[in-house]
This record gives sequence, C-alpha cells and structure tokens, in this order.
Amino acid sequence: MSGAQVSDAEPAVPPSALAAALRFAGRPDHVPARCARLVALDFDGTLAPLVDDPSASTMTPAARAAVDRLASLAARPAPPDGDELRLALVSGRNLTDLAARSGAPAGTYLVGSHGAETGRVTVHGVDAVPLRLTDAQVDALERLREGLQDAVDGRRGAWVQDKPSAAVLHTRLCGADDARAAAADADAVAARLGLHAMHGKDVVEIAVVATSKGIAVERLREELEEGDDRLRALVLYAGDDTTDEAAFEVLGPDDLGVKVGPGSTLATERVADADALADLLERLADALDG
Repeated sequence: MSGAQVSDAEPAVPPSALAAALRFAGRPDHVPARCARLVALDFDGTLAPLVDDPSASTMTPAARAAVDRLASLAARPAPPDGDELRLALVSGRNLTDLAARSGAPAGTYLVGSHGAETGRVTVHGVDAVPLRLTDAQVDALERLREGLQDAVDGRRGAWVQDKPSAAVLHTRLCGADDARAAAADADAVAARLGLHAMHGKDVVEIAVVATSKGIAVERLREELEEGDDRLRALVLYAGDDTTDEAAFEVLGPDDLGVKVGPGSTLATERVADADALADLLERLADALDG
C-alpha cells in the first residue's frame, strides 16, 4: 500500500500542552494593559539531548530553529502599549560554557550555575554580571573541591567539574554502586561545610552561594517588571531535571510549566523530548506572530 501510513503514536505535542501554550500567548482579562512574556528554557535534556560528554551537547535542529525564531520575535520593537517577548536560557552550566554550547542569539538572557551567574548575549558577546565571592566563600569552595575529589578517587567514571561558585560530581559513566557511594560522600562533604547539595540526573552540584533556578526565574520576572507598574510578566518555563522543579514551583496560575520527559513534576504540562518541545515552541511562535 502506497502513501502515508496512519500512526497510532502519541502526537508530538499533547493537545493539553498546545491549548496551554495558546492560552499563554493570549492575555488574561485581569492582566494590566501591557504584558511581557518570558520564555525561559533549560538547556541539557530540554533543548539538547543528554550525552555522556557535556562538551559534545548540542541542540536538536528543531530546537535550534525554534529558539532562533523566538529570538527573532523578541528582537522586534514592542509598540508603546504593546506586549513584549523575552527569551532566556536557564542552566546548571557555567555562563561561559552555556553561551558556547547554546550559541544563543543576541538579546537572549543567560542564567548559568543554577542562577549564580547571569548575563545577556549581545552582538559583541556576553555582557555578564561579575560574580564576586567573599573570602569565606573562596575558602569553602577550595575545601569543597578537595572533598569531592576525595569522593571520586578510586571510582572509575566519576569526575569533578569546577564552576566559578560550585563544584559538581558527575557519575553518568560510573557503575551503580560507585555512583551511589560517590553521591553519599558528596552529601557528607556538603553537610560538613554547611552547604546544600543539589541532586540532578547523575550529578550532585554543591554551590557556595545560595541559588536555584526558581530564584533565577523570579529575578528575571522582577527585572522585566521593574519600573513599570502597568506591566505584568508571564513566564513559560521548560525543563527536564529535578533541579528544574524549583522553577516550576514559583510559577503562578497565568504562567506555564512544561516538563520534558518522564518523572514526577510540579509542571502542569509535559512533552516527550526536545523535538516535541520545539514543536510546542513553534506553535507558540505562530500564535505570537499572528
């Protein structure tokens, strides 16, 4: 039989998620005269499939096209009494790495290290907010790195990544027993130093500054609304990991949270993978461009 085959597979974008995105593109009756929409997206596992080598991570072609299209819409001048669109990437990667791996378009807000680093992409590069640690934080970071290095010694496949304000235990390439033991040791290091250990997919990140993706999203919202009591910022956040739950937690009833992939979540909507999210973002762009 020739021609296209009818598929029983689940649609790339579930109908409920599409309906939610279209509601997000509209303006609720109780929102003031002007509205800013912030589309904030995690990178790894959300726009780019998870890979064993973080330096090889890249967006899928569909995600790349969707991000670029949203950035082009955000670059348009907003009418004096019209709505605004802003795009942000919110990641656990450090800011320099996020900028390099994402190739984010000019105008994109960048949030690295789970909120500890912030900046914005310009035509000349990344305009980053300087990160300054206190002497006590510098000392704690050094002891943290030493402790995590002890946690990976003798455990094949485990390694430690240094960040400007944190250290990260990676166990994706470990055996299950070594991964559990290394993670337990990392938790012990954090407890000894009075720090919080964030557990993600095959990673334990410990920072010497108090931050989270939820705090980062709230700061972005406040920055958009600052100085204009007639402006209301609505947020769409998409992420795949347990660390993204902090962002879903701060979303309000007019915002939209999208979980990418399996797992329990506070997000109200879910899509299967990066390409399904890209499809949803393209539908959102269609609605905003209409």
